[in-house]
Amino acid sequence: MAKVRSTPGKFSTRASQAAGDYQAGVQNPRVSWQQATNAAAASQAAGAQQAIAEKRFEKGVAKAGDAKWSSKASTIGASRYPQGVQEAQGAYDQGFAPFAQVIESTTLPPRFPKGDPRNIQRVAAIASALRNKKIKG
Repeated sequence: MAKVRSTPGKFSTRASQAAGDYQAGVQNPRVSWQQATNAAAASQAAGAQQAIAEKRFEKGVAKAGDAKWSSKASTIGASRYPQGVQEAQGAYDQGFAPFAQVIESTTLPPRFPKGDPRNIQRVAAIASALRNKKIKG
């Protein structure tokens, strides 16, 4: 029988000291991340389908529960959120630019008085234009 040699906390202690190792591994991978990920596409699809069939997502949500989500989101998440948003600003701007251009170039139907049900056609025009951009690239 195999024996588990557990040292409580060893993983988190070592991880806190391994930032340099992590960075070096990312900067000098043995295999290209993109190539390895593309090569695993069929396995990823099969695994996702199996997880869906076994309802693993729902089971994981039930196991974690609202208390864990709230605790982690309000502590760790809240402290990381501002930095993450700031660091992603350039990528967001670049990714949203094509859609902003679609919004600005979409001709909208006329505006009617507030509450007029025909105004929904203005929303539909934007939704349709954005969906076409997303599908066609």
